[in-house]
Amino acid sequence: MKTDQPIHIVLADDHQVVRHGIRQFLSAAGIDVVAEAEDGEQALRLIEQHRPDVAVLDIQMPGYSGIEVARRVRARGVPVGLLILTAFDDDPFIMAALEAGVNGFVLKTADMEEIIAAVRAVYEGKSVLDPEILPKLMHAVAASHEPKMPYEPLTERELEVLRATARGLTNKAIGLLLNISDRTVQGHLRRIFEKLNAANRTEAVVTASQLGLLELPASHEDPTA
Repeated sequence: MKTDQPIHIVLADDHQVVRHGIRQFLSAAGIDVVAEAEDGEQALRLIEQHRPDVAVLDIQMPGYSGIEVARRVRARGVPVGLLILTAFDDDPFIMAALEAGVNGFVLKTADMEEIIAAVRAVYEGKSVLDPEILPKLMHAVAASHEPKMPYEPLTERELEVLRATARGLTNKAIGLLLNISDRTVQGHLRRIFEKLNAANRTEAVVTASQLGLLELPASHEDPTA
């Protein structure tokens, strides 16, 4: 991770006031907005031109949507973290964004600190899902996938890590909750993925719920409750 230099991002949103507000608090946090785009085609062009560390994309923009920008960026192999920052939390948007290859999905209702943390997490190669949409996503994915069998049993500690993951907690938060290090949490998640034949945190939680290893939070409930 490049800790000795600022994070460079391209910010795409069709509302100038929104871009200005986001740029202000990101800049105050030491994150460098190298370019702004007001539509999807401009966003794609600026991402290819500047090769930022992270691109922050709204979903609904003139021209290409944020999801289409993500698809095209991934198809062209541009090495950039992709973070969707949007007001839309409908299941189809969430699923389409993840299938397009985004690294994070955060609602505009999130606190400034949460958005800043999401940008930094994506920069570090981590996946980010807004806790507000996590239950909806889990149920949407669960409804469209069959459970994978067989699986290697999880240890009690791995189940504790998985339950915390299902609540939308970050590795750091899981470590604090269980009194273990971030690195240990990463190790547990890696073994959980292997045992459940899962590619990521979301798939691991969904598969575990289908196998009866944990219960998904109801879609209308606070996942951290």
